[in-house]
Amino acid sequence: MVTDSMDGITRRKLLAGIGCTTFLTSMMMPFDKSAAAHSGAGQPAFIAARKEAGEQFSVAVLDRKGELLFSEKLENRGHATTLSPDKKTAVTFARRPGHIALVLDLENFSRQQFFTPPQGLHFYGHGFFSPDGRLLYATENDYENERGILGIYDSRNSYKRLGQFDTHGIGPHEALLLSDGRTIAVANGGILTHPDYPREKLNLATMEPSLVYLDARDGRLLERVKLPAEYYQLSIRHMAEAGDGSVWFGGQYEGNPADSVSLVGKHNRGSEIAFSAPPKTFAHMKQYIGSVAASKDGKRIATSAPRGDRVAIWDSRDGSLLEIKELVDAGGVAANPDDPADFVISDGLGSLHRKGERLCHTPDIAWDNHLTSL
Repeated sequence: MVTDSMDGITRRKLLAGIGCTTFLTSMMMPFDKSAAAHSGAGQPAFIAARKEAGEQFSVAVLDRKGELLFSEKLENRGHATTLSPDKKTAVTFARRPGHIALVLDLENFSRQQFFTPPQGLHFYGHGFFSPDGRLLYATENDYENERGILGIYDSRNSYKRLGQFDTHGIGPHEALLLSDGRTIAVANGGILTHPDYPREKLNLATMEPSLVYLDARDGRLLERVKLPAEYYQLSIRHMAEAGDGSVWFGGQYEGNPADSVSLVGKHNRGSEIAFSAPPKTFAHMKQYIGSVAASKDGKRIATSAPRGDRVAIWDSRDGSLLEIKELVDAGGVAANPDDPADFVISDGLGSLHRKGERLCHTPDIAWDNHLTSL
């Protein structure tokens, strides 16, 4: 047990020396948040799901230095986390085909509750809040009816389910509320799945991935854009909105691994989808983009390729490729809270990276595919 003083070494100094530490919530002791706020220590900055030693899963909240503030156990593997607009609440979704969404209180460093979708549905791993924080939208699979939906939950009433919107496609993965506060963008991956066959893809020959825009007020379909016919097996999975309002996406190609395809594209409302670079740019990315994020200033986009050990940085304004970073199993990408043009990157080896340097490292954990920045 860590105590307040051990041979002249304070508890805080010990934690600072470890970095990305794996102490559990029950071992964390109160400290002065107001004093820590001046340095960024003790203030939530990043959230991510992870795998611990012994095949245990949890979600962790870290400060700007990568030090653990608290963690909560997950029954199974987690996926992505979304934040309330006031950044006081976080919701972590189970990985497909999971049924658990865990609600965290970021003010009191505690588990608030968990909730599940109705019978016949499962989560796809992503969601977002309405601008006032009252509603939570979650991507879900209505697997018996072979359709994607957005479940709508009331955050002020224990996340009671209020209704749903049709996503006009199969396999909605990530969904975003765009900066206008009224438009929802949905990445329909196009892959039919069923929890009786947990990770099997049941319609690879007839996939129809699409990017869909819905009216957040009533779910009305505003626009549906399909990929070119030759890209019907590129499952659109993850997205980010750039500063100019364009939606960037990353895909996972389900066709022949030897095919040469582009994996990252962008879209502006009312136009066709444009791919960011020719297929040869993605030659070493193993047909898989794991995460997409925009920088704080909206001028750069990061896309990770964990199977290819690479992270690509793009100029969101002209679509040019700025840099490819080589990082083993790099999955999570998030805006750097301390630099409007930079990113923080997590990997499956227990490290966080910032500005080309390792921020912290814990060898007995593996970060999952997504990193959320406050």
